[in-house]
Amino acid sequence: MSSKTRRLAVIVKGWPRLSETFIAQELVALEETGIPFDIWSLRHPTDVKRHPLHERLKAPVHYLPEYLLQEPLRVLRGAIHAAGQPGFRNALRCLREDYARDRTPNRLRRFGQACVLAREMPPGFEGLYAHFLHTPSSVARYTSILRGIPWSFSAHAKDIWTSPEWELREKLQPNHFGAAFGATCTAFGAEHLRNLADDPNRVDLVYHGLDLTRFPTPPVRPLRRIDAPFKLMSVGRMVEKKGFDRLIDALALLPDTLEWHWTHIGGGELKDKLQAQARTLGISDRITWRGACDQPEVVEEMRRSDLFVLPSRVAADGDRDGLPNVLMEAASQKLPILSTPVSAIPEFIQNGVHGILVNDAPKEIAAAILDIAERPDVGSSLAEAAYQRLTTEFTMNPGIAQLAHRLRTMLELAR
Repeated sequence: MSSKTRRLAVIVKGWPRLSETFIAQELVALEETGIPFDIWSLRHPTDVKRHPLHERLKAPVHYLPEYLLQEPLRVLRGAIHAAGQPGFRNALRCLREDYARDRTPNRLRRFGQACVLAREMPPGFEGLYAHFLHTPSSVARYTSILRGIPWSFSAHAKDIWTSPEWELREKLQPNHFGAAFGATCTAFGAEHLRNLADDPNRVDLVYHGLDLTRFPTPPVRPLRRIDAPFKLMSVGRMVEKKGFDRLIDALALLPDTLEWHWTHIGGGELKDKLQAQARTLGISDRITWRGACDQPEVVEEMRRSDLFVLPSRVAADGDRDGLPNVLMEAASQKLPILSTPVSAIPEFIQNGVHGILVNDAPKEIAAAILDIAERPDVGSSLAEAAYQRLTTEFTMNPGIAQLAHRLRTMLELAR
């Protein structure tokens, strides 16, 4: 079988997801390089809207049982089929070792999904590629053992920082049926994973970058008058690591002399809590909660805003951002950026050069907002520098070429 006919099985948490444009961007680009693949999703979509990017993908999409009890016959057929595979004994041993350290229904669900995938994936699929190093990679690993084909992964942020070290280490060790290779989107994450791998070369640094063809030419922004209303915006899920509670506290500290309005785009579990916080602080009338928006709506909001704010922080469980693509999207529209020096954000934004980075204390956030509002020329200069860095160092194509080469090599070496 030639490498051209060997197909790749891509495993994702859910498809499509508005908050994971970086995955959609990558898969569309990989498809355009000529790598044939199907997508297997562990969950059904919950977002009502889709980005135009999702409509560009031509690959077939399959959905595994989200919960095993919902499709018992399908799971039973998968288990019976798996029991007859040469790799079943090793896969079962791997599950037992994992379950001894993680006695959760989710662990068993991953194995059941892998059995279904191993049965339903047709001949000709000679490699697996999972987005995220936790649940999707566990399904890929079990399937890899059952089918006797290599697997690989792309790691991002939460999956690196909230997974137990033993699990990350074993997924990076060949004697534990580890990945053929892994990619991750920040130097910060790559260093951590390389320290856990048997061979540091097993982990590649592959920045997502931005496909600038998906974004309009940045607008010509006249300098805002000091006395004009100051429009802030943020895009991100309402979860702890995004730091929006600290931003709301900061907004309440802004002086009455500054006329401001903040627009938030995104959903999330903390929606009610954050809105209640704004009401308590008496600033609800200065906030617009837009909910989930597609890319054209996000870009439209960016083009009429004066400052993009993302006060990322490390959550109590260790979860944190990597390098949020939305920062590059803001830079694509020459929108000044205010963020925090968490994780890999400084890999794109150098404080005082491409944007402003402060710690997530509300007083510091408020002081930075006020400073940018009072010095429009500074914001304009920072935005221009961020745009130049984006277009020269953070475009999508180099990373896609690197990833496509790795995947093709894995498929070539299969069997």
